[in-house]
Amino acid sequence: MEKLENSVKKYYKQRYSLFSKFDDGIILDTESWFSVTPEKIAQHIAKRVRCNVIIDAFCGAGGNSIQFASICNTVIAIDVDPKKIAIAKNNAKVYGVEKKILFVIGDALKYLSNPGLEADVIFLSPPWGGPEYLNQEIFDLTTMPIDGINLFKLASKVTKNIVYYLPRTTDCEQITSLAGRGNICEIEETFLNNRLKCLTVYYGNLIK
Repeated sequence: MEKLENSVKKYYKQRYSLFSKFDDGIILDTESWFSVTPEKIAQHIAKRVRCNVIIDAFCGAGGNSIQFASICNTVIAIDVDPKKIAIAKNNAKVYGVEKKILFVIGDALKYLSNPGLEADVIFLSPPWGGPEYLNQEIFDLTTMPIDGINLFKLASKVTKNIVYYLPRTTDCEQITSLAGRGNICEIEETFLNNRLKCLTVYYGNLIK
């Protein structure tokens, strides 16, 4: 085992829940250890959103993009950090799905603003603010490093079919208000090892 910072040692114990193929060459940087979506959750979401083209607007280490690529025809994986894109490419190669993913180094907000951009589904999992977000009794979408409300509005101009991956304490009134008239969305409480891990929210035609 490589020397790890104390802040991520507890996550290393959960490495196989993050990537079942961890020993086959998976790479993670410090931030990715606590931000990557656990594999079983990523698989579940991918099955829900099976489509032709999906945008993973904040791909990070590629956990979600890999699972989308196993189900969807094309994945557009975006991250502003070139190092994250390099990590995601490596991890996608471990799973043999790299050819189905278009990796984009860039600002997701600018990319989603491109006129004429088309996608069947957009998956939003922006940075929550590091482990410190756990200290918030009620998580406010506007307190993320990227304003979560403005981000959603921008994505909704591309498609109404949006998946929002959020902390389990996120303000439900904010979540439902994003849906617009009628406030119709599906809030899925996602559990892992009998513990509430996060909220996965579905909008548009993704609602069951």
